[in-house]
Amino acid sequence: MSDTIFNKMAEAIIDGEIEDAKNLANEAIQKGLDPLEAINQGYIEGITKVGEMYQKEEIFLPQLIVSARAMQEALALLEPELEKRGSDRDSSGKILIGTVKHDIHEIGKNILTSMFAAYGYQVVDLGVDVDCADFVAGVKQEKPDILALSALLTTTMPEQKKVIEALKEEGITGVKVIIGGAPVNQDWADEIGADGFGEDAISAVELVKELMG
Repeated sequence: MSDTIFNKMAEAIIDGEIEDAKNLANEAIQKGLDPLEAINQGYIEGITKVGEMYQKEEIFLPQLIVSARAMQEALALLEPELEKRGSDRDSSGKILIGTVKHDIHEIGKNILTSMFAAYGYQVVDLGVDVDCADFVAGVKQEKPDILALSALLTTTMPEQKKVIEALKEEGITGVKVIIGGAPVNQDWADEIGADGFGEDAISAVELVKELMG
C-alpha cells in the first residue's frame, strides 16, 4: 500500500499537481505512514525526475516552477509531522540565499529555494534588495555552507562582487559563494572570485552538491 501512495506522490510532483501533492501528504499523515519515507521515497523521487526532464528539455521553466511549488506545499505538511515524532530529515547542508541590493526580482530565487529544500538543504532566505552588510551579518549568524547571491539586472551584478569583497575584508572563510541571474555567467563568476555559477535551478543544485562534496 505504501509503495502505491509513494508512486502517486512522485507522479503528483512530476505532473505539477499541487492539490494532489498536498492531499497525498495528508493521506500519509492520516494513515500513520512514516513522513520521512513519504518524503524520500515519494516526493524526492518525483522532484529528481523533474530535474532530469528539465535538463533534457522534456519540460520547461513553467512546469519546473509548478513542480517545485507542489513539492514545497507537500513538505510544509510533512515536516511538522517529523518534528512531532522527534525526528528530522538529514540536512544536506545549509544555504543562505538572497537577491542583492537594488534588485527586487524573486522568481528565480524562490524556485531555487524550493529546489534546495526539496533536496534536503536547510535554506535561509533573506529576501530581495538585500544590503551587502546584511549578507555579511547573515553569514556570521547562520554559518551557512553556501551563500547564494541572485542578480537579475546588469546594474546590480556589481553588488555580488561587493558582497564577496566584504566577506574577504571580514576574514570570513569556510562559506562557498555561488551566483546566478539572467545576466550572470561563468566569466563574471571567475572575475569576482565566486566559487561557482548556476545557469538555472537544476545546475545550481548540481553545483551545490559538487561544492559540498
